[in-house]
Amino acid sequence: MRENLSDRQAAQAVQGRIDWKYALSLELTDPGFDFSILSEFRDRLIRGGVEQQILDLMLSKFQELKLLSARGKQRTDSTHILAVVRDLSRLEHLGETLRYALNAVAEVAPVWLKSLAPAEWYDRYSKRLEDSRLPKTPTEREALAEIIGADGFHLLDNIYSQTSPIDLRQLPAVEVLRQVWLQQYYAPTDKIQLRNEKDGPPGAVRIRSPYDLEARNSTKRTTKSLSCNNLASFELEMLSQ
Repeated sequence: MRENLSDRQAAQAVQGRIDWKYALSLELTDPGFDFSILSEFRDRLIRGGVEQQILDLMLSKFQELKLLSARGKQRTDSTHILAVVRDLSRLEHLGETLRYALNAVAEVAPVWLKSLAPAEWYDRYSKRLEDSRLPKTPTEREALAEIIGADGFHLLDNIYSQTSPIDLRQLPAVEVLRQVWLQQYYAPTDKIQLRNEKDGPPGAVRIRSPYDLEARNSTKRTTKSLSCNNLASFELEMLSQ
């Protein structure tokens, strides 16, 4: 929790980081454990009813730090939590869309891509974004979204240049990248900016996953349809802004 790692990432940290081995009193040669053990451990805590002891300890610590009042009712508000989840989901979508396009381009024109890609791209997009430590604050999340956006525009600009291999423009992953960037970002200027929700496309045409173009958010007990002409009109409207 402190380092914002998933169970899998925590297990990897135990295997390869000296500070984690030291904290757990393990030998440097200790092979670590499978990440599923952490989930099993939490299940044992619940079955044994020990979670209440941990909660009481946390609450007393929160009171000590003046994060909770000692008496009365404490108001809880999940709005900021839901907002963070939404931002992170959007970040993961953007990062994975660009990673999908980069992998497709690498299969067709590896030499061309190697000459184009900055060194930091290898660290940023070599693995799924959710496997990395995602930023916690809104400012950091916005900054990362702008970086991903700039990288995507840079790739698209080069793909659609006269000097790039023509085959790249026919790749489905590149077309997905183009559409997602059109839906998620304002036209590139000196500052890359994410679109506001009101300026984005309707949910019926908004791409939710680069791997499943038919995936859409749904509204229960409501049926909506959208023709291909609506999608085309949206693209024309966005390009004109």
